[in-house]
Amino acid sequence: MNIHELLEGIEKLDMVLPEFQREYVWEKEQAKQLLVSLYKGYPTGSLLFWKTDNPPDIKNDAVKRDKIGTTMVILDGQQRLTTLYLLIKNRIPPFYKEEEIKTDPRNLYFDVETGDFMYYQPKIMENNPTWLSVTGCFDGSAPSIFEIVKLKLVDQDESFKEESFKLAEKYNQNLNNLKKILDNLYPVQYVPSDAGIYEAIDVFDKVNSMGTKLSDAELALAHICGEWPQARKEIKRKIKELEKLRFKFDLSFMVRALTGVIIGRGLFETIHKTPKDDLKAGWKKLNNLLDFLINILVKHAYIHSTEDLNTNNVLVPPIVYLGNNGGTFNNQKDINLFVHWLYAASTWARYTGQTDQRLDQDISIIVRIKNPWKELEDNIIDQRGRIDLKESDIDGRGIQQPVYRMTHIIIKRKGAVDWFNGSPLDTPIGSSYAIHSHHIFPSSVLYNAGGYNSENHLHKKIVNEIANRAFLSSTSNISLSNELPENYLPEIRDKYPDAIEKQLIPADENLWKLDRYKDFLKKRRELIAQAYNELMDSLLKDIVHEESFETLIDLLKAGESATLEFKSTLRWDVREKQVNKNLQKVIVKSIAGFMNTGGGILLIGVADDGSIHGIEDDMNTLRGQNRDSFELSLVDLITHNTGAEYSGFIRTSFEEKEEKTVCIIKIESSPKPVYINGTVGKEFYIRTGNSTRQLDPHATYEYIGMHWRD
Repeated sequence: MNIHELLEGIEKLDMVLPEFQREYVWEKEQAKQLLVSLYKGYPTGSLLFWKTDNPPDIKNDAVKRDKIGTTMVILDGQQRLTTLYLLIKNRIPPFYKEEEIKTDPRNLYFDVETGDFMYYQPKIMENNPTWLSVTGCFDGSAPSIFEIVKLKLVDQDESFKEESFKLAEKYNQNLNNLKKILDNLYPVQYVPSDAGIYEAIDVFDKVNSMGTKLSDAELALAHICGEWPQARKEIKRKIKELEKLRFKFDLSFMVRALTGVIIGRGLFETIHKTPKDDLKAGWKKLNNLLDFLINILVKHAYIHSTEDLNTNNVLVPPIVYLGNNGGTFNNQKDINLFVHWLYAASTWARYTGQTDQRLDQDISIIVRIKNPWKELEDNIIDQRGRIDLKESDIDGRGIQQPVYRMTHIIIKRKGAVDWFNGSPLDTPIGSSYAIHSHHIFPSSVLYNAGGYNSENHLHKKIVNEIANRAFLSSTSNISLSNELPENYLPEIRDKYPDAIEKQLIPADENLWKLDRYKDFLKKRRELIAQAYNELMDSLLKDIVHEESFETLIDLLKAGESATLEFKSTLRWDVREKQVNKNLQKVIVKSIAGFMNTGGGILLIGVADDGSIHGIEDDMNTLRGQNRDSFELSLVDLITHNTGAEYSGFIRTSFEEKEEKTVCIIKIESSPKPVYINGTVGKEFYIRTGNSTRQLDPHATYEYIGMHWRD
């Protein structure tokens, strides 16, 4: 099928795009390279269609519902086809709306002289008539070849003008070569018409190792739409609704949150094949949870938009918590514990690296523990060493760092107002009152008179660090221009007496002078760190953390996860009816994996399906044939395989159920990497999802570098 026929098929709605497909995501360079390849005759892949007389939900309902016969549903190739439709038809394809095309490639130009493609650049193209709009070449709006030649030769002498015919011939050849793209044949493969939606999505999964690969979130959403076709529309409607409240979420966040609410996991693939009714019920629940949580964020956390968050992923754990807790917090104490954790997780960037692993780990804690906040904060401490803020944590840090956003939250909580109009900084309305980051000591002055060099990386960090930033509305920021603080801060203090203090500005006027800039920075860092720590302490005032006593029933109900694993026995081979020491090694691997990945719980005496097996067979193989001998054997295993120093990181207890004994092992995170003795050297294990995995030497090195940097 040639490109002309394909585009006509899209225009006539004979070829449609299913709702489960992602939006147009190609960058302009990808669109350009597609044209370059087609122009040069290079292969650009094949297309995959699904022939069906019962099409699924179609984007923007761009389908002929009364069509007789099969419809071609585009499974693979929509990015290419959308690009070609935009550039050749110069219109948005019927399955998209204008606002859904985030990167429009239609300012692509073609040089009829060289055959080059380039996006519009005035300096190159304004006075060169050979550069033509690609869309103009196809829709006939471009000037004729003879007009181009005439303009090209307008300043040339008569002898050169005699070559105009040859020049026109060259230009015409290049232009015709471009237009011949319409005749290029695309190989098309078909999923047969007797295939159902599940088979079509399965094929869709497999082919997306080609081109711009689908993310895990996009694949998960495709599966969701396969079960519940209206899902994407519903999610996008909610995204628009929340955006009006200044909370901007994308499809990936929504899918992750939905996965957490329905499945109780942080991994996208765990929601695949979830039944339609469960998806709809989960979405209805998430809809309400988002509304409730945003109200809590605004009222209690002084988070007034997603601009206040380092990453939206920090909201997934509390969403799951609320989903498991009747959609609400128990009381003000519970809210304070949540806000305390939220500030710590945001400030210390809990989810800006290894996001899937950390979210899955934290969500599994929420699922199995009634009061999870302390254990969640322990994970942050394991990751960062502490959650209190020090002056050194701010030194040299710029506005891209999470501490900057936290500083904004602190000054909002203090009731800070704009220095020039007195308006509160927590609820800016209108573009004129949008919050801007203001250099307290103007950067231009620091570079010109302060002895700092704008080309020096270290100097730029000092000039632009958080401690030299205040928060003002855009109009006030502009009005300050290049004024030094020693000139404008006294006026502000007279007009609004508390305004400077509430922005954590040092009160000592001597520090407002240019020659005391470094002293000013040091003092302000101290004030920011002090304010943060006082705020965190105030949230926990009169709160005593409750121990999360989890019963065996609670653990069994939670099921295996990133922080909970089941093992039937310690050493007894159920099939062979004898001791198998290889099973002991499996236990050691699991314990080491937990120590290397934030801690967790291991149940021995429980099968993978949650049924109780008990450890009686294990105990009968030991000298004492009792719990003490079982625990001693376990400690010996850890000591022999990892080192005696690690035995202190486990706590064992025992519970009985169905007249059988289960060993509950609570494993703490290790302050340093834990290796076990392997057959050919040391081995390193971590938890990924609900399994334990060995890392190769290179991956081990990378993992340790990210987890134990100090």
